[in-house]
Amino acid sequence: MARTRFMLDEDQIPRDWYNIAADLPVAPPPVLHPGTGQPIGPGDLAPLFPMELIKQVVSQDREIEIPEPVRDAYRLYRPSPLYRARRLEQALDTPAHIYYKYEGNSPSGSHKPNTALAQAYYMKAEGVTRMATETGAGQWGSALAFAGAMFGLDVQVYMVRASYDQKPYRRILMETYGAQVVPSPSTDTEVGRRTLAEAPGHTGSLGLAISEAIEDTVTHPGTKYSLGSVFDFVLLHQTVIGQESIVQMEMAGEEPDVIIGCAGGGSNFAGLTFPWLGRTFRGGRKYRVIAAEPEAAPSLTRGVYTYDFGDTAMMTPLIKMHTLGHGFIPEPIHAGGLRYHGMSPLVSLLKENGDIEAQAIHQRSSFAAGVQFARAEGILPAPEPTHAIRVAVDEALAAKAAGEPRVILFNLCGHGNFDLAAYEKYLDGSLEDYEYPAEAVKEALAGLPAR
Repeated sequence: MARTRFMLDEDQIPRDWYNIAADLPVAPPPVLHPGTGQPIGPGDLAPLFPMELIKQVVSQDREIEIPEPVRDAYRLYRPSPLYRARRLEQALDTPAHIYYKYEGNSPSGSHKPNTALAQAYYMKAEGVTRMATETGAGQWGSALAFAGAMFGLDVQVYMVRASYDQKPYRRILMETYGAQVVPSPSTDTEVGRRTLAEAPGHTGSLGLAISEAIEDTVTHPGTKYSLGSVFDFVLLHQTVIGQESIVQMEMAGEEPDVIIGCAGGGSNFAGLTFPWLGRTFRGGRKYRVIAAEPEAAPSLTRGVYTYDFGDTAMMTPLIKMHTLGHGFIPEPIHAGGLRYHGMSPLVSLLKENGDIEAQAIHQRSSFAAGVQFARAEGILPAPEPTHAIRVAVDEALAAKAAGEPRVILFNLCGHGNFDLAAYEKYLDGSLEDYEYPAEAVKEALAGLPAR
């Protein structure tokens, strides 16, 4: 039994990004200046981002036009396919219908170019010559390196040390595209040198890599900061995923009951779910929307909803989000893209208001679902979306136990072809689970900024 594919034509690539801010039932809390504690203005963000991206953050327009050079670059891999996982359904013997949006066919192998290309375009248009960024698993760094090559920009990547060591081929891909890659913490920045002096064997974290990238940005002329998740304009650019999926599900003649995405900072999850949630907020059907996160960094399920820094060195603005504390360093799980102490403020607001659910998944359980999916559907998932696959499989088995039909949609945001070392550990039984680090989180939360 073959999987069923639903494809769009090139002229069906969305012409606008969907801005969920126009439809939110509750306005997001303001972003605060780290020094004054007052709401920030566009001028406060100008040292880091191009003004056109800053305008997108404050926009209340439901649709924001995608520049034609960006749409033209999207044509290298968009529209992406939607599949019905018939072989997985058969393997699970479930009455559920399982669909997945597959973003792993992009040049860098994940959903990340959807925003990398947009950010590089706006950087180039403003006269920026160099971009600095962080990356966890390497998917974001690979995407930005690719985008830099497309628009003629230099790229400096601070890659979390745990992933730098686990995934050398991600580094090589970035370097092939022309990026400079260093492990974080590095000796290239003051915050990196200070961290290494205090902990020579530090495995790094996204929060720390962000600090290094921001320090790099403000100390190098012609450089702006680029990021692959969390911030509003990043989530905005990813909504091409959900918009395409709405049309493709109509082609399939079905509507999802459950929509699932993995969540670390929130870009993949938001990209699929925000256009569907927008339909709900405008008076349409309500869906069960589930964010799947790692048990080792469970910000949505165990974190505190409060103002915190987005980075370890306290250089970013203060954002209200679900956080484990900016000083928290997650264990070195193989889903490096989910090793973050916080969550997008927009995703956090939706969780706080009860518009979405969240589930925390252990590493071994997620890889078990990834292997099951690969053996049924033939695609090896990246470690990050295996968390979403785990939830999708559990939902399909619940439908079987209840003897009821259920339509399930999830985002397969990237392939795992560079993650074979992790799969090897799962297959030989040496892959570890990490329990929720209650004491480490308690210590990190004690360092939250006073509000």
